[in-house]
Amino acid sequence: MQVRATATRRFLLETAARLFDERGYAGTSISDISALSGRTSGAIYFHFASKEKLALAVVEEHFATWPALVARVRAADGPALEKLVALSFTVARSFRDDVVVRAGSRLWMERKAIDEQLPTPFVGWIEAVTALLGEAREQGTLADSVVPEKAALGIVYAFFGLHTVSDALEGRDHIEDRLHDLWLLLLAALQADPDPEALLGRVHAGPALLSR
Repeated sequence: MQVRATATRRFLLETAARLFDERGYAGTSISDISALSGRTSGAIYFHFASKEKLALAVVEEHFATWPALVARVRAADGPALEKLVALSFTVARSFRDDVVVRAGSRLWMERKAIDEQLPTPFVGWIEAVTALLGEAREQGTLADSVVPEKAALGIVYAFFGLHTVSDALEGRDHIEDRLHDLWLLLLAALQADPDPEALLGRVHAGPALLSR
């Protein structure tokens, strides 16, 4: 019984995410979710007390995607800068391909319309990037002029700014190409011995260590 309830809750959450991603919070109703899911409104309210709680659950699921992924990256062998770049491509593909990730991102942008306290974004990413840059410093691959804490902020700003622009202009269809070009610029400043193309080549040719 518990397994069925968990599966139903996940199904409803993913169905709602599809609509939130396509229409936004204001443009999605419980009736819409009911029609698309084939479940009654009562069934939806059994699992989620309100549309606000359902939106909160989508955002929380979005945030829950990342800690295990970051931990796997940190634990893997290899140069820290390569792990950072590989992580960024994995996250980019999630934003492009995972409807819950996309919906969570959109809902957070529309947070003022949602009468719930949503999680604070980006803090975990800044910490993770700072830690990886610190490892790169210890490995001797980070340029002497780079301050990990300051550089991490810039990388996170650039990465999520890239997503916003790519989504607006091309629906993230070419996000990996855009991210490749961004890393060409960033790595030229980050690497102690700059060779961005070689590092990116190793990342693209490497094993699918970070696949979800």
